[in-house]
Amino acid sequence: MENRLDLTDAETRALGNAAVEWMAEYYRTLRERRIMPDTTSAAIRELIEEPLPQSGTEAGRLLEILQSTIARLSRHNGHPRMFGYVASPGAALTAIGDMFASTLNANVTSWRSAPAPTEIEHVAINWIKEILGYPKDAAGLFVSGGSLANFAALAAARSFKAPGVIATGMDGHRRLRVYVSEEGHFSIAKAAGLLGIGQANVQAVRTDARFRIDLAELERCVEKDLTAGYVPACVVATAGSVNTGAFDPLEELAGFAERHELWLHVDGAYGGFAALAPSAAHFFQGIGEADSVALDPHKWLFLPVSCGCVLYRDADAARRTFGHDADYTRPVGLEAEEAFAFWNFGPELSRRFRALNVWLLIKYAGVRALAEAVEHNMACARYFEEMVRASTDFQMLAPVTLSIFCFRYAPKGFTGDLDALNERILVELHRAGHSYVSNTRLRGRFALRGCVLNHRTIEQDMEILLEDLRQAAHRALALDGEGHPLPAGS
Repeated sequence: MENRLDLTDAETRALGNAAVEWMAEYYRTLRERRIMPDTTSAAIRELIEEPLPQSGTEAGRLLEILQSTIARLSRHNGHPRMFGYVASPGAALTAIGDMFASTLNANVTSWRSAPAPTEIEHVAINWIKEILGYPKDAAGLFVSGGSLANFAALAAARSFKAPGVIATGMDGHRRLRVYVSEEGHFSIAKAAGLLGIGQANVQAVRTDARFRIDLAELERCVEKDLTAGYVPACVVATAGSVNTGAFDPLEELAGFAERHELWLHVDGAYGGFAALAPSAAHFFQGIGEADSVALDPHKWLFLPVSCGCVLYRDADAARRTFGHDADYTRPVGLEAEEAFAFWNFGPELSRRFRALNVWLLIKYAGVRALAEAVEHNMACARYFEEMVRASTDFQMLAPVTLSIFCFRYAPKGFTGDLDALNERILVELHRAGHSYVSNTRLRGRFALRGCVLNHRTIEQDMEILLEDLRQAAHRALALDGEGHPLPAGS
């Protein structure tokens, strides 16, 4: 009987070579592609929806579908003018790394399951600790992304303040409080809800003029909660918010957390690897005092998704939270180092070989090249800020701290609804497909928001973005509030 689950050697070589040729062409032409496809959900479904296949499809035909349909109708996050959200740009080397990892198919649960991949992960985690200036004896592992890293860190914080919670549950511990600035990521509240702390017990703390946590307001919140009988458990420092790139004062927060016996978690999913850039080094004073840190190598290490990272200053704190044993996982005949298991440090059991691409890219590029790329991204954002401040038709809505820029179109003499106008500009920009920004709301105002997080981006891309925005604004001004053309002469 024919084995349809394996390609022949010849088929593997032919298909693999064709896929690599396509990949090389994709990266070569990435700048020329539309960022967002001009399509709809229904149109894509019409191309790919079909009954459950009862017989197979020829492999070459599948590659055609991947290229002509799936790749063509995807958003291209690696494009140098993809400034929306905090997009992962990826690189050819890491695409090859993914192929290698999928071929090896290591399940990195423990040393016994994946000896070399486990050691590669230890090495890569040690490199990240060195980049941050985090303690050498800290523990860490790779997870799916920043949200899971924040979840794991809050789980450890919960165990720190409620030691019996793993064994007996949240009964008697339902008044724990977590503090995070208004700029904090929604994954903090989501994790608190899933962990039984409760989203209502996450206190959003007011921010200052630069969108950093207001330390005096934080002090008032904690004192008020103590008086009301709550148990302050954790303060989350935002190291580069996804809204504005704001960076909370880590050194001051470390002292605050120590005085109040709080777990200090640093959410550096976006901004953590700014530690590579000399111009951002001052932000990281006090990082070594944090009890945990969340990072996303798939952001400012330019890796493809999904690769997040969580670090714990005290390895035992992680073990007390996640450590678990079962007869079917008990190592037999192994020394201590070979008995190591990642499930003792995070919520996952099955784990992809995420460390490979981290190791590959740092090993290939070297830390100096990565630092230069991060520094250049921040310079591009500052350049855009300078152009906006020098213009008469745009205005900045927040200072550029790292590489996020928040602004809006505000032409002189315009008396209409600026929020509605900028929403229309965003839609028109996306429809054109040449540049891409996202949106947020700051101090009650609709903001256009961009993030430079791509080693391919250059200053000229910032100039093109501003011109694309002006063209989108001219088109938007010709539309009414519902996107219809205005009558002639209006």
